[in-house]
Amino acid sequence: MPKNALEALLKVIHSLIDDEPKPNLHIGEAMSCWTYYAMLKEAVSLEQIGMNTTKNPELYDVIEKSCSGADSQTKRLEEFMRNEGVSLPPVSEPKPKSNPDGIPLGAKMTDDEIANIVSVKLVAAITFCATAASQSVRNDVGMMFLEFQTEAMRHSVLLKSVMKKRGWLKYPPEYVPPGLLKS
Repeated sequence: MPKNALEALLKVIHSLIDDEPKPNLHIGEAMSCWTYYAMLKEAVSLEQIGMNTTKNPELYDVIEKSCSGADSQTKRLEEFMRNEGVSLPPVSEPKPKSNPDGIPLGAKMTDDEIANIVSVKLVAAITFCATAASQSVRNDVGMMFLEFQTEAMRHSVLLKSVMKKRGWLKYPPEYVPPGLLKS
């Protein structure tokens, strides 16, 4: 069952194009898969470090959900890449669980830093998926990246909510056009 209207729309579009004959991937599609896979695997390592560092249960929960989503995407992408004959990139090993109290202060990230790093990862994933989807010729590849983008957007909304609540969200300065008087 779809979790929102966008997912429902994606399922309808996917059902309409599912029977299309699939030519070989073009080099851009293969490179997008290879790059996004590497990006996700490295992001999971980063998120595992964040989960090992934070003691904030709300942040831990959001990072765990994001990490789980990235794991799910890498599994789907890995299966797709193997079926298409695209080799997998070398990636970092998973991080073992550790105690946040065992990390020295000079090496330990703050919750603010962890949240913003995960936020940057999600923004990069959303942007990358949009680009990959728009450059795809094969509909199944484009739909796969649109699904990945939708999932990353859902995780980013959860994270942004926690970041606003905790005061961790970084706001750019307000733009005031020249000649506009502020009262």
